[in-house]
Amino acid sequence: LADLWWIYSKPVPADGRELWTLFLQCSCITVVIGGLFYNWMFASLEYSWHLSVAMAVSFSLLLLLTLLLVHPARCVFSMIMPTLGTKQGRKLLFSTCIMIAVVNITPNIMSNIKTILLVIKCICKNSSDSLLNSTALLEKVSWEFGDAIQENIHSIYKPMNGHFRFSLLQNSSLIYQKMHLAGEKISRDFLSVEVLVKDSILVANRLAAGFFMLYLCFESTWYLKNYLTNLRFDNFYITKKLERLAADRRAAHLLVGSSKKLIRPTGLKLSWEEVVLCLVQAMLVTVALLLLLVVVAMDHFAFSVADTAVRKAAQFSAVPITLSIKYKVEIGIMPFLFKVFGRPSEELLLGDFNRTYHHHLIFSSARCNISPPSPPNPSVLLAVGLLFCILYTTVFLETYARRLCRKIAASFFPAWEEERVLYLYRKLARRHSKE
Repeated sequence: LADLWWIYSKPVPADGRELWTLFLQCSCITVVIGGLFYNWMFASLEYSWHLSVAMAVSFSLLLLLTLLLVHPARCVFSMIMPTLGTKQGRKLLFSTCIMIAVVNITPNIMSNIKTILLVIKCICKNSSDSLLNSTALLEKVSWEFGDAIQENIHSIYKPMNGHFRFSLLQNSSLIYQKMHLAGEKISRDFLSVEVLVKDSILVANRLAAGFFMLYLCFESTWYLKNYLTNLRFDNFYITKKLERLAADRRAAHLLVGSSKKLIRPTGLKLSWEEVVLCLVQAMLVTVALLLLLVVVAMDHFAFSVADTAVRKAAQFSAVPITLSIKYKVEIGIMPFLFKVFGRPSEELLLGDFNRTYHHHLIFSSARCNISPPSPPNPSVLLAVGLLFCILYTTVFLETYARRLCRKIAASFFPAWEEERVLYLYRKLARRHSKE
């Protein structure tokens, strides 16, 4: 492995064997990266498969030529891997979490809201239908009551007309048509809003993901540029070269006295600034986690409301309505004379009508054809939880990832690393002489 890395980090291969070894190494790297790039574009960013294949093949060929011919590009690419463990890698993971929420959680929330609207539409339709049927009952009652009034014994007391007329039944088809058009309009508006929100978030996430990838490459390039131009940049480690230099010049006490300011790149010790930075980044990840948990809670809440609405709507019992009509027609016989003599008057019964009608108001029906609500997908929650576990891990591994970046740059440019070690040694010597 040491020999393979030595060949990979050399500026120019020494012979044909090293050239073929370097070619095989770069080929294996580009095949793996090309496969990951295709999966990222097709599965995460939801591009079409043919566009994903074309982009992955083009990217792999370009990457192969770049790694094979450009020595600093190999260094930058090698530093990209540990840079994924820094805040730039976390941004890509955040982008993936957003895509999971957009593709899986948001449509599920919309579907459950549609179910709730369908339940409301069903209740409105059935209740209005039942109310219209009640007008038919009223018309029947009015005609029977009118016929009973017309059937008086004496035609002299017969009223001109005892019938009521209801015109509401003539407009029932118009009511159904208006309700159907209103429901269709709501469905279209809801669908257009859902598509607009999903497409907007998808486009925004694609742009953000592309920007984060470019910035990831830029950050690695920026680190290498500062490493090669600034001797003080990220130069506070007790490396083996520094220990060897101090031992050769019999100045090992310089490293012992400066142990509080210098750290070993292979150790687990973190400086106070690194600890504070880790805590701040952990707080930012927690805020993002809380926002995503709000979306997950909305998914569960929408499912709970939709499930309750469907179950309660199916359990709606019909409301009984009873209409009782009591009608009696009597005529008094000489009521004036009976009143003068102080005796109760006698009355003649002309007609008696006493009937009871029953009707039921129905609020729900099996003809509504309401699909059951969609429960939250546990695999989505598992994937999001796993991603956030990785995010929290990268928060505390970011410092070690930067140390690894420095070690990679030192292996690619060993002569410059000697200059950096010599600069740090002289700095420690000057500080020790002043003290």
